[in-house]
Amino acid sequence: MNYLDRNEFNYAPSQEVVEALKNFDINKLCFYTRIYDEGKKSILSVYLSESYGIDEPQVLLGYGGEDILKQAVHYFLTQEDGNKTMLIPKFSWWYYKSIADEVDGHTLQYPLYEDGNTFKYDFAAMKEMVQRENPKVLLIASPNNPTGNGLTALLAELPVTTIVLVDEAYASFVSTDTDYIKMLVDKYPNLIISRTLSKFYGLPGLRMGFGFMSKELASFGKYSNKYLGYNRISEDIAIAALKSDAHYRNIARLMNESRACFEAEIGTLPGFKVYESVA
Repeated sequence: MNYLDRNEFNYAPSQEVVEALKNFDINKLCFYTRIYDEGKKSILSVYLSESYGIDEPQVLLGYGGEDILKQAVHYFLTQEDGNKTMLIPKFSWWYYKSIADEVDGHTLQYPLYEDGNTFKYDFAAMKEMVQRENPKVLLIASPNNPTGNGLTALLAELPVTTIVLVDEAYASFVSTDTDYIKMLVDKYPNLIISRTLSKFYGLPGLRMGFGFMSKELASFGKYSNKYLGYNRISEDIAIAALKSDAHYRNIARLMNESRACFEAEIGTLPGFKVYESVA
């Protein structure tokens, strides 16, 4: 039995991932992944820095994407200013509120509106709510909103004291374009973007997440950074997965074909409405 809410992955990892694990040099475990002489976090942060064209200090690593989200929420909701308010989408992952609750955070939901067979963010309403509530954190789940131009317009009108935390766990299903990430984190001083290898790359058991942040959030980077580096085996596998994008693009195509079959069958049933999805 497959549990769809657990996002189980029913396809095989890429051959590059298989080879990375099969041929892993056990002697690598005798050394930390941190690159001391260069002041770099790890081999994976260096790879991500080079791949995305973003300075290595702006790269975040975590025990899955959920770890990066949790670190960010905990860090910013426990600062000296006492602001514990976080805004989250009305329809979203229950975990967002849970991690705020862990530090006695105050979570408010901003509205989404139904537009035909999809839901969209109301950026004007979000901006008005931010002005009224003065939240410490505004959390956005994308591809709930896959359009970068909308996010850019929102960021331009928010106070820099509000941290914008973007959960892009499913973003790779939407587009191959990642150039906007560097543009946004370099332009805006209050942005954190979180990604994961659990969804598109089908490696939830690897527990590897990564992200990027504005250089102005260096204090959070120090808080998040693991002084002695990360898991060397996991990092080798993660790099292998990131290098085998074509394999996972093909799996995404197969997933889309299966989804279309479900949409066609369920959409004809009385009382059911199928909403557009890109995940």
